[in-house]
Amino acid sequence: MAADSRDSNAVPVSISVNGRNFRRTVPARLTLADFLRDHLGLTGTHLGCEHGVCGACTVLVDGHSARSCLMLAVQADGARLDTVEGLGRYEQCDRLREAFSRNGGLQCGFCTPGFLVTALELLRDPDTEKPLCEQSVREALSGNICRCTGYQGIVQAVLDAAEPPDPGPEVEPD
Repeated sequence: MAADSRDSNAVPVSISVNGRNFRRTVPARLTLADFLRDHLGLTGTHLGCEHGVCGACTVLVDGHSARSCLMLAVQADGARLDTVEGLGRYEQCDRLREAFSRNGGLQCGFCTPGFLVTALELLRDPDTEKPLCEQSVREALSGNICRCTGYQGIVQAVLDAAEPPDPGPEVEPD
């Protein structure tokens, strides 16, 4: 549903989402989550609590995680956004997805997009002063809620994805 440009509450926004530029005129009070879902058709950003508590709506805004249910679309004007649909362009994404699958970090899947976005941010910008360990992963993911998994599989998936990829068996030269 597009905003009527004659509406005094309609505001033009220009946002880069998953590497594509969008210009839209939207209601001034439209949340970023609703903009992504209803105006751009990016439904991987889930709405859980709509109070910023569950983390299901987490997206990257200029490289940092943000709750899209708490942010207005107009606040993202000029920003670079990444939703779960656009994470595949980051080198850590395949390892992260595989680790989630391998460690049972996926159950119903509703919270998964928020966890993947948050975990990707952690893997891309590790705190070099503090090594990645179970406690630091739990702390980084503490703003995301999962009702199905019990968190251990998710935490282990992030720890596994943080490990450098296995280069495979060494082959002795002939």
